[in-house]
Amino acid sequence: MSSIPETLRSKGLKVTPQRIAILNMLMNTKAHPTAEAIFKALEPTNPTMSLATVYKTLDSFTAADIIQELSIDGESLHYDYNTKFHPHLICRKCGAVCDIDADISDEINSIIKKVSSESDCSIDREQLFFYGLCEGCK
Repeated sequence: MSSIPETLRSKGLKVTPQRIAILNMLMNTKAHPTAEAIFKALEPTNPTMSLATVYKTLDSFTAADIIQELSIDGESLHYDYNTKFHPHLICRKCGAVCDIDADISDEINSIIKKVSSESDCSIDREQLFFYGLCEGCK
C-alpha cells in the first residue's frame, strides 16, 4: 500500500498538509462524511484550513478517482474512500450511510449490460442505495 504523498503524486496532485489530512481522514473512517463534517472534524488540528479548501480538495480527489462522491439526498454530497462498486444503506432515521459488504458485482454487471444493450446510453458509473434503518436505529 502506498503512502498518502505517493498516492497524491501518482495522480498528479500537489502534496499539501491539507490534502494529506483530508485523505487520511477518509482512509480511516467507515463513515461517509460530507465536506462540512470533514471540515469540522479537521478544524481543531488544521485551524488555517477553510471550508473552501475542503471542497476544492474533495473535487480534485474525485476527479483523480481517489475517492467517490455519493449524491444521496439531492442536497449534500458524501465522500467515500472506497471507489470500487459497493452498495450502501441509508438510514431513514439518523441519515447514516453504511457500506453493504455483499458481493453483487456479477448481478450489477448483468444489469449494466442489459441496460446498455437495450438503450442508446453508455454507463460509466453506478451507485446503488438501499433505504432502511441502521443497526443503531432499529
